Amino acid sequence: MFVKDYMTRNPITITPETPIFQALEIMTRKKVRHLPVVKDGKLVGIVTERGLLQVSPSPATTLSVYELNYVLAKVTVKDALVKNPVTCDPDMPIEEAALIMREKKIGSILVTEKDKLVGIITQTDMIEGLGRLFGVRRAGTRLVIETPDRIGVLSEITQFFKEKDINIISVATLELENGKFLLMFRISTADASSLVGELEGKGFHVVSIR
Repeated sequence: MFVKDYMTRNPITITPETPIFQALEIMTRKKVRHLPVVKDGKLVGIVTERGLLQVSPSPATTLSVYELNYVLAKVTVKDALVKNPVTCDPDMPIEEAALIMREKKIGSILVTEKDKLVGIITQTDMIEGLGRLFGVRRAGTRLVIETPDRIGVLSEITQFFKEKDINIISVATLELENGKFLLMFRISTADASSLVGELEGKGFHVVSIR
């Protein structure tokens, strides 16, 4: 799972001279909240919906409609531009990109290759990636098992599903504070309730099934 698998390729771009009202109109129409800013083919920054709204005149302004339109036409993207935006490579693992977003407290990362803008990945894309990782859109059952941290435990459980002729759609692990692990399986069966007893009989603690 890499950034290139979830990023939006060839994102919409604007220039520093783009009026903010035009940038906001693009965001509304295209349903995006981040726009890369390019000048002479070179990436110079990024603007966010929040940043643009902060430099826009207040709704409580006493300006007339004509004065307001004049002001809006004069205020451009360069007044809200975030310079030196965070960038990453298309081959960066998606979990590393997610960690950067969290540490930098940003909602998107611009994706560059050989100094050329090739995409953008956002928090929404990350959530989509998480959904695909867990196979949430595929029919099946979500089964969570608590197990000690020991060699071969995953192999034992997957062998159990193999013997039952049940396909594993996805699998994920979570380490608990007590040194144990939660193993989450999404399996290709509509009703896995009959498997609980057999798994418990093999020494596995089934935490959840839905």
